[in-house]
Amino acid sequence: MRQRIDTIDSLQQHLQWAIELEHATLPPYLCALYSLDPARNPDAVELVSSVFVEEMIHLSLAANLLNAVGGEPRLDVPQLLPGYPRQLPHGSMELSLLPFGPDALDMFLRLEKPEAPGSPGESDDYETIGQFYDAIEEGLRDLCESLGEDKVFSGDPARQVTAGPFHHTGGAVQPVTDLESALAALDEIVEQGEGTSRGEVWDGDHDIFHPDRDEVAHYYRFEELRLGRRYQRGDTPQSGPTGDPVTVDLAGVSPMQVNPRRSDNPQIRAAQEEFDDSYCTLLFLLEQAFTGEPALIRDATRAMFGLKAEALKLMQLSENGRTTAGPTFQYVDPDDRR
Repeated sequence: MRQRIDTIDSLQQHLQWAIELEHATLPPYLCALYSLDPARNPDAVELVSSVFVEEMIHLSLAANLLNAVGGEPRLDVPQLLPGYPRQLPHGSMELSLLPFGPDALDMFLRLEKPEAPGSPGESDDYETIGQFYDAIEEGLRDLCESLGEDKVFSGDPARQVTAGPFHHTGGAVQPVTDLESALAALDEIVEQGEGTSRGEVWDGDHDIFHPDRDEVAHYYRFEELRLGRRYQRGDTPQSGPTGDPVTVDLAGVSPMQVNPRRSDNPQIRAAQEEFDDSYCTLLFLLEQAFTGEPALIRDATRAMFGLKAEALKLMQLSENGRTTAGPTFQYVDPDDRR
């Protein structure tokens, strides 16, 4: 929906939606990632884990943007975990929790789909994530022009979170304090997902894993997995990837139940509840980091990587002889956490 963001309140609302959008992608990426056997699928683990870390960067940048314009990021709230399948917040796409495979790749390609050149910004019910962020950029520019940059960027700079460099990506979490840094943050979010200049394969960063290569945007990383070949310099979206082979062994994927539900099996249910408790604690730490305790981002990062063991435990438990259990990502009220 093309509706201008023409007030500070509307800008803050849309940046909270951006946080919710970026968060909504995390559980699907985590399920696909942890369903992969790293020994049999090293290429897929490398690519999916790099996308997941960059989505965490995008969430952090969205929170920095909201803080910069005087808002209050909210992550430890029930609406962030409404259950899967679910709609992408204020978008038109459905997200599910799936093990890695063709269905998951199709979903990720729809999610990261680049916008067509010249597409208008869409502030609600957007077709592509790039169009949603275009609408935010337009609103930022308009408000700075009409109100003045100082009025728009009224947030406390002490709330800005910084993080990086990371082992998985050339991206980093940078502070946002003015229009220039805000536009840089928006570019980082969109280019890592769709590619530079909305028409190139590359995201503008250097490939951490392969120093002789440029980093490929998310959409094209999933294309590499789907097509079984890497992009190399000189390749375009039209040419497709022409570089080294990418190997995917679907026999090395845990057959996790699609959109897992709380199990009647006491052992599985207890493991699901333990995971949900840990995940909601992660959301609490992130919210605290973004609302006045930026140093807690390190604790949040450790908590995020600590989820792996709990997810793998679930994917080793048989649900019905054909599929394994998986995390449900249900919200746990703070009073009920361990």
